[in-house]
Parts: sequence; structure tokens; C-alpha cells
Amino acid sequence: MATEILSDSGIRADGRKCGEIRQVNCKLGVFDQADGSAYFEIGNTRVLAAVYGPHEISEGNKSKSAHDRAIVNCQYSMATFSTSERKNRPRGDYRSLEINAYLSEIFETSIITELYPHSQIDIYLEVLQSDGSGYSACVNAASLALIHAGIPVKDIVCSCSAGYFNSIPLVDLNHVEESVNAIPTICIALLPKSKQTISIEASGRINVSSLEKLTKAVTDGCEQVLTIMKGVISSHIKELNV
Repeated sequence: MATEILSDSGIRADGRKCGEIRQVNCKLGVFDQADGSAYFEIGNTRVLAAVYGPHEISEGNKSKSAHDRAIVNCQYSMATFSTSERKNRPRGDYRSLEINAYLSEIFETSIITELYPHSQIDIYLEVLQSDGSGYSACVNAASLALIHAGIPVKDIVCSCSAGYFNSIPLVDLNHVEESVNAIPTICIALLPKSKQTISIEASGRINVSSLEKLTKAVTDGCEQVLTIMKGVISSHIKELNV
């Protein structure tokens, strides 16, 4: 298994170095019907995001209404054809509900929700193709869609994953790397200006000293993703001003 994940020269099976993320492609404004939308692709993982709002709170969320801020409603799903297994996971399964809760918490923290009391912001995410780090891709896609919608945020939220293999951190895990039970993994969502980690999801056992190395690696991965996201946002603004 060691040779499948990492060569003796420190090169991963897909040709990347340990601290290197996969190729990223992203675009703002992919849906005309939504208030904001984005496409985010990292390697073979591809996600669409659409944002609606702020708008009046729907009947189903009346009980969650807040007089001093907007509520954030996230809906995550995976397309039936998104994985090679072709499994049709129901939208209301436990993992999807868990991801919905994590995403809502991230964007309730990053959006300046107090500007929109008694209102609701909806974020819809669809994983079109899954090849590892899907949760991070969703965070990045949603962040871009919110910016396209013109909703004020504290910072551009960026996210990345990392794993620890043979005492070496591997940034931006693909599906094969995620599938190795011996690799502890971590995924964070970051507000880069303040260096504030607003979400962290981890699996597997890892000691404190190793966790520090892994956290640094995943933060560096976030910075790589952020650089690309900023470039796409800048290009989109320039196109609007032409």
C-alpha cells in the first residue's frame, strides 16, 4: 500500500508532491435563475453551488427566525452518477444532514448575517463528481456563490483537506488516499485574513505533535486554493466592468 500512496522519492500516485493540491478550475455565475452561483472543480471532484436570498423566511423555518440576523439554510446532495459505485444515497441520510449542519455553521459565521434580520439565505450544493475532498470543494463553491450573489461576508472562506501517511502530511486528498483506513485525515474551513479556523473535521487517531504538522499542511493547502479563488473573483469583476 505504501508504494500505491507515496513513492520512495515522495511523489504521490497521481504525480503530485506531498504539499501540492490538484488542479483547480472555478467559475462564478453559472446559473441565471439564482441570486448567486459558482462551479468549483479540484482534480476530478466537481461541485455546483447556488445561492438564493436574502429573502423572507420560509414556513418550514419560521421557528428558527432570529430578530437580529439572517438564518442560513444549506442543502447538500450528491448526484447519482457522482461516484463510480453509482450509489443513489437518499438526500436525507445521516451524512448529508451532518454536512448540511456543518456548512450552515460555517456560513452563519462568515456571512454578516446581522445586516438581514428576520430573513433567510439558502445555499444549495450538488456534487456532480466525487474523487476526494468533496466537503472542502462544497465549502469553496458556496463561498464563491455567496460572493457572486453580493452577500457581505467577513472574508473569503477557503477549505482544504489533508492526511498523515508514514509521518508525512498529504494535502488535498483524492478518493484513493481518503479510502486508506491507516491515514488520519483533517479538513478545515479558514477565514484567511484573521487565520481563524471556523470548522474542523477529523477522522482517525493522531498524536499532538503530528497534528501540528498536519494542521500547518492543511492551512498551506487552503492558501493555495485561496490564491486561485481570488484570481477568479478578480477576473469576474473585471469582466463585469468592461
